Amino acid sequence: MEWINKILHDTPELAIFLTLALGFALGRIKIGKFSLGSVTGVLLMGVLIGQLNIPIPATVKSTFFLLFLFAVGYSVGPQFVKGLKKDGLLQIGFTVIVCLCCLLVSYIAAKLAGFDIGNTVGLLAGANTISAVIGVATDTINQLSIEASEKTKMINEIPVAYAVTYIFGTAGTAWFLASIGPKILSKDIIKETRDYEATLGGAIQDDDPAMEEAYDGTTFRTLKATSVYFDRPRTVEEIETLLVQRDWPVYIERLRDRQGKIISDPTPDQPVRKNDIMVLNGPVDSLLKDENCIGTEVADTELLDFRVEALRVIVANKALEGRTRGVLKTSKERHGVIVRKVNRGNAETPLLMDVQLQRGEVIEIEGRKVDVDRFAKYAGYAERPTKATDLLYVGAGIFLGGLLGSLTVKAGHIPLSLSASGGVLIMGIIFGWLRSLRPTFGAIPEQSVWLMNNLGLNIFIAVVGINAGPDFIAGLKANGISLFIAGIFVSLIPMLVGLLIGKYLFKFPAAITLGACAGSRTTTAALGAIQDNLQSKVPALSYTVTYAVGNTLLIIWGVVIVLLLQ
Repeated sequence: MEWINKILHDTPELAIFLTLALGFALGRIKIGKFSLGSVTGVLLMGVLIGQLNIPIPATVKSTFFLLFLFAVGYSVGPQFVKGLKKDGLLQIGFTVIVCLCCLLVSYIAAKLAGFDIGNTVGLLAGANTISAVIGVATDTINQLSIEASEKTKMINEIPVAYAVTYIFGTAGTAWFLASIGPKILSKDIIKETRDYEATLGGAIQDDDPAMEEAYDGTTFRTLKATSVYFDRPRTVEEIETLLVQRDWPVYIERLRDRQGKIISDPTPDQPVRKNDIMVLNGPVDSLLKDENCIGTEVADTELLDFRVEALRVIVANKALEGRTRGVLKTSKERHGVIVRKVNRGNAETPLLMDVQLQRGEVIEIEGRKVDVDRFAKYAGYAERPTKATDLLYVGAGIFLGGLLGSLTVKAGHIPLSLSASGGVLIMGIIFGWLRSLRPTFGAIPEQSVWLMNNLGLNIFIAVVGINAGPDFIAGLKANGISLFIAGIFVSLIPMLVGLLIGKYLFKFPAAITLGACAGSRTTTAALGAIQDNLQSKVPALSYTVTYAVGNTLLIIWGVVIVLLLQ
């Protein structure tokens, strides 16, 4: 142990990576469906390793925190700016009220319990599951005109309060929104949600709540033209017109004529004669019915032996902004393309006909290369798999954000600034939005964003835990119980307010209200629980804008709460 202790003191960077490894291992342990998660696991392991009094330079913490904030802003930028437009203003108004409630309840709880700035910051961060508050509040505390020892005391109290309140903030909020929320909002929320899906172009049957999941589920099948319909030659266009059934067309991808010749890319005027074999691409249920009017299914592995490409397409075509997804039904550019998923920000949205398309959202498609290339050119920009990250874009964004955050405005004798962390968050939003408008530059692959987000945050949290380790136990003994009780109220009261204003003030559908509550509190775990309970992805439609705005406001509250309490 003495040898390990010496190594960790001589090379403190190793202590950080040891904390990451042990923290992620702890965070993966599940009790039923509950787990601590990586952030809490890393914090607790940091506190444990911090008992060895290992000094970590503050620059390490700040560097990785800025990387994390830029990734957050880059991810939510398109949805944040989208929410500023007319059709997102109601959701923004909802989010502002809920986030203000989060701030005010934290402030009132702190006053009633007599918490100081450090404990209040940790309460706000943990009960609202917004880890980034720790960083921006720390920056603000360091700018206060107080003794250095007092600053250190406050900063070391933050992770104590965060750890105590985070567990209920995550699990308690998910339970409340998924189990209690539906009972507050509706007598039969599942039926109400299906009815709402129907208004968005869904054909949801009472006995088939999962139909939405297979809405665009398609497959390739080979059918032989043996029906009476082919007593005379038909063109590909005639057949495809005949086969338009339900919500999506059926396409002819390849042909084998009676002489055995394979036609790989049949044109609309290509004739199809009796006993020709076709590869049809379309919904499974339609294809099964088509067999009656086309002919019989046959096995032709050679005809089905063609390459299919999966591709992510960023919607950047101005002409598609605000159009419903149903416009893709009749679009010639979609010919042969299977739509698998549509993602907005970090949420997958339901594949319903009357849901509006938005610039910046990502459509995951599949089909032959010629087909997906045509659709990508029509919709916007093909986000092909790449390992390259535009580090020029990342570096410039963080630098410019830091400059923005350094600007100070005085309110009386109080200096006010976003701090470097707030400036980088705002610049990340701007850069993410610009990327959605012009996807030809500033590429940061999804995997890179994930790494910047998780590595940046968790290294920051690891250093926070290690530095706070020596004072953690004393702080837990002093305020642990009162913090936990306060955390319950800070977690649940804003969610109750959100449910009530969503129902009575904004008059949102119940599923939209639940998604907006989860988004405004940036609790992905709650969104998953809500969708499972409602058997629908509809809550994701209100999660994306509210998540983007809520994430930004809650992080900024880290500055505001310090200024309110000083």
